[in-house]
Amino acid sequence: MDLMLAGAGAMGSMVIGLFFLRFWRTSGDRFFLYFALSFLIEGGHRIYASLEPGMSEDSPFHFLLRLLSYCLILWAIACKNWPRKKAVE
Repeated sequence: MDLMLAGAGAMGSMVIGLFFLRFWRTSGDRFFLYFALSFLIEGGHRIYASLEPGMSEDSPFHFLLRLLSYCLILWAIACKNWPRKKAVE
């Protein structure tokens, strides 16, 4: 049952990442690229964590991957809301 739930979470993260990747390709906005990378990293992490039989999720590697994923989301939001310089005419 645990593997099934982990697989469902991984599939959901990967699908969301692919949707954001598609939005990035159509709009060219880096906001969507950062979100896509974040969700793809999270999905890959879930797959890796469920396939390693003796791996505990308390290891620093798991925390660093999650930190990277969440920092990408925060960076995307910060870049989107950062004031831009106006073009000099």
